[in-house]
Amino acid sequence: MGEEFLVPIGPQHPALKEPENFMLTVDGEYVVDVRARIGYNHRGIEKAMEDRTYIQNLYIVERVCGICSDSHMTCYTQCVEEAMDLEIPERAEYIRVIVAELERIHSHLLWVGVAAHEIGFDTLFFYVWRDREVVMDLLELISGNRVNYAMPTIGGVRRDITPEAERELRKGLKILRERTEYYKQICLNEKTILQRAVGVGILTPRQAVELCAVGPTLRASGIKSDVRADDPYIAYDRIPFEVVTYDWCDVAARVMVRIDEVLEAIKMIEYCLDHMPRGPIRVKVPVMMRVPEAEVVSRVEAPRGELIHYLVSKGGIKPYRYKIRSPTLGNIAAVCEMLKGGYIADVPIVLAAIDPCFSCTDRILFYDIGKDKRWVWTHEQLRRYGIEFYKRNRGEVR
Repeated sequence: MGEEFLVPIGPQHPALKEPENFMLTVDGEYVVDVRARIGYNHRGIEKAMEDRTYIQNLYIVERVCGICSDSHMTCYTQCVEEAMDLEIPERAEYIRVIVAELERIHSHLLWVGVAAHEIGFDTLFFYVWRDREVVMDLLELISGNRVNYAMPTIGGVRRDITPEAERELRKGLKILRERTEYYKQICLNEKTILQRAVGVGILTPRQAVELCAVGPTLRASGIKSDVRADDPYIAYDRIPFEVVTYDWCDVAARVMVRIDEVLEAIKMIEYCLDHMPRGPIRVKVPVMMRVPEAEVVSRVEAPRGELIHYLVSKGGIKPYRYKIRSPTLGNIAAVCEMLKGGYIADVPIVLAAIDPCFSCTDRILFYDIGKDKRWVWTHEQLRRYGIEFYKRNRGEVR
């Protein structure tokens, strides 16, 4: 047994696209323990939402995450609509599904490229990101935006899908299907991927359930769990689809789950286009609408997994409390378990395998422990507290 060392990964590290800290205990080249510390990227969005009207919050909730912005908007609008007992038109439900699945395609293709980059397979990275432009062009076509699409609104959707847009969608989906099937064959046969992904980052089915993993991370451990199937929302109860699972329990399985979900999403969008009902796309609500007293939990299956929004309304034009649980938070404990027993060199791809978004995840709250009450901190107090905290805890992780 060799001597153990602490190796910090983050909060600033080339393997991390956002600041977060993972403290690794290593014995030689092997990782024997991992402790995570989150909270480096807090933006105060939940508190900001309490000071804005429900309509104004549409803008801010979409900016929780750029890659899964539609998921957050869908989850938020569902919260408000349930609190108001508001039923949206059926055509709006189908359009929401189309945008949600286009976003899933975009997110998964983006991730495949990032995963290839993490293992040094930059040829695949450039190929996938080139074809990712197809889905971004389709989203721009129907929404006007390539990143934050702003399609859902309280009461329905902002824009309809015209016959011309439908034709372009079908053309683009055909290209995406062909390219994704090609990438699937690469991932199944290319040694560059197989040697860095097969048997790496093992998470058994039991561990996945006990550690509350979500999304592709959970389904890559053979657990058939998907909010779209388990607790259908918008039009998912009327659209046939398969919940993709693999029982390999490693990084390779997480790659394959996402690729197959892209192909499944393409089928779902085509089904929506074939069966979309006619009619209005939204019901009108007042700009300064009042939401009655209510307590609502809304769930959607974001590209990374189960996304939860929680609304408390005391009546009026602003939320009393709003809470967001992102999928990445559900996978933090799981990724720490995946890293144990592996090589230090595999840390970047294992971390990337959960497709982390730390800006969605991070929260921060200060308490006066002595008096057991929340403090109001000035900027100077926060600065002094931070300096003292790192002096006391240098080399440790809370």
